[in-house]
Amino acid sequence: MTLPTAVANLITTALGRPIEQIDHLGGSFGARLARVTINGQRFALKWAASGAPAAMVAAETHGLRTLAAANAIRVPAVVFACEANGDQPAIVLSEWIAGDGRPPDPAQLGEQLAALHRHTGAAYGLERDNFIGGTPQTNGWMDDWIAFFRERRLLPQIELAARNGLLPARRRQMLERVVSRLDEWLSGVPRVPSLIHGDLWSGNVIAGPGGAPALIDPAISYSDREAELAFTELFGGFSPRFYAAYQAAWPLDPGYRDRRDLYNLYHLLNHLNLFGEGYGAQVDAAARRYG
Repeated sequence: MTLPTAVANLITTALGRPIEQIDHLGGSFGARLARVTINGQRFALKWAASGAPAAMVAAETHGLRTLAAANAIRVPAVVFACEANGDQPAIVLSEWIAGDGRPPDPAQLGEQLAALHRHTGAAYGLERDNFIGGTPQTNGWMDDWIAFFRERRLLPQIELAARNGLLPARRRQMLERVVSRLDEWLSGVPRVPSLIHGDLWSGNVIAGPGGAPALIDPAISYSDREAELAFTELFGGFSPRFYAAYQAAWPLDPGYRDRRDLYNLYHLLNHLNLFGEGYGAQVDAAARRYG
């Protein structure tokens, strides 16, 4: 498979050098990924495939730049990016982070994630919408976290599930009860709008030299940091050393474990919408607990 001509020409023009080697790495949700070598240096190249939302790659570029500006945890530096224009797809060229075989250091990851979360905003959300996996993620700004979680996280996923035919009557009723009871579960907790990666599963953590952690594929927002920590527990892959280091740097508030699975309902609904009924039982279990 070759690069689209428009993509190759843009990169060659921007860097002033031809692409010497292309290693295709696949892709997901309509975005294609390749490792390209230019003047002996390797880069990660992502572009929107035909029919994919051009905004997806642009949103990732914005997320990488925002995380880099926080200077708390490493992300691939954006070398060149452009948005879609006619037949030209949206692209982002970033540094290729190559490790030395050691896995990401869990203690460093915990400490640095806590440092990232200490970067706070004036409100919850983001100035632009982005994507969580292949699903549009609505942001905008809201002063109230519970309202934001209801209106910008749970309700859009519930409405999408209805459009996808994944919301039988019983599931809809349970989810409506959850939405109506959010104040009961989430009120009374001191929180600030923390900058979060937003899609922090183990596959989005890579290692640089010496096992120094780095994050890829962000879905950023300013949110309750508990939502980020909760998602790290949903599918596993993070060691006790990671959680101990985070807790030492910035302890979580009492009652976190009571709220954890409520925050993960957002991600379970997203997986239901992306991958189908295989996630239905987990959605139903969380809805029963919090409804």
